Amino acid sequence: MQQTARTVVIHEHGGPEVLKIGDRPLGDPGPGEVRIRHRACGLNFIDVYQRTGLYPMDLPHALGMEAAGLIEAVGEGVTHLKPGQRAAYAAAPAGAYCEARVMPAAQVCPLSEGISFDAAAAMMLKGMTVEYLFHRTTPLKRGDTVLFHAAAGGVGLIACQWAKSEGITLIGTAGTDEKCSLAQFNGAAHCINYRTENFAERVAEITGGKGVDVVMDSIGADTFNGSLDCLKPLGMMISFGNASGPVPLMDIGILGKKGSLKITRPTLFTHIADPSVCQAMARRLFGKVEGGEVKIHIDQRFPLDQVAEAHRVLEARQTTGSTVLEP
Repeated sequence: MQQTARTVVIHEHGGPEVLKIGDRPLGDPGPGEVRIRHRACGLNFIDVYQRTGLYPMDLPHALGMEAAGLIEAVGEGVTHLKPGQRAAYAAAPAGAYCEARVMPAAQVCPLSEGISFDAAAAMMLKGMTVEYLFHRTTPLKRGDTVLFHAAAGGVGLIACQWAKSEGITLIGTAGTDEKCSLAQFNGAAHCINYRTENFAERVAEITGGKGVDVVMDSIGADTFNGSLDCLKPLGMMISFGNASGPVPLMDIGILGKKGSLKITRPTLFTHIADPSVCQAMARRLFGKVEGGEVKIHIDQRFPLDQVAEAHRVLEARQTTGSTVLEP
């Protein structure tokens, strides 16, 4: 009898109501593949972008980009994983919202006993995003100053701790005083409530009018122009998300007028396309967590069959830290 696995699939783009759960066939892994049985699945804004069609997908398609669990079987040519081994991943193609799946093995990473399945599922995409932001996008050194939007979210809380561990001054933004306090507790030197203060003006005050070396902005439309105003001359704008909608079209000449600024729009999946780079990024992240420099905050948990509600809460910006789905 063929195995099946409960899986979240969309048949059309739209709101949380398009998320449907059903049984899908679960076969054996082919060459270069593994079959993994999930213990926890992560929730990320990229899942929302794919669900709504901002990032179009061929439909029907399963959703979810990160999870952790046990390897059940490996295909021909897979040497870094074996049956029974703990593993975690953030990887394409989407399909992590499920009990188990067959998937390419290259970006699946061995997981040590020192990290729980929940923590691993909550941190792979977010934590490796922070790794590339701080180590692969533009040179950062001790003493530099960074503005980080959504500092109390899943990526943000990791970034606050990461910055503190490397002597980088992080100025965060968040939407409530409580979220600002959380970001500062986790290492942000300052945190600005963007609902009650003009964050660009406040950054100017904090930096004595100098501005910051780097802005890391996952919000998009609502913050983009203000973020540019926060940079010092020759500063770097890293736009890595669209939580409030896509960044509007811009005249590139504005970068020169504002001080010869630089701008980039990176993605995690470009960085992890090389399997050796992916594994190295995961090892650095695991080292931060096992060494106690970064703690993973899981502030929301939902059963897999409540995935639509999880999406609603995430989109309403009512979450802090990371959210885990329980298969």
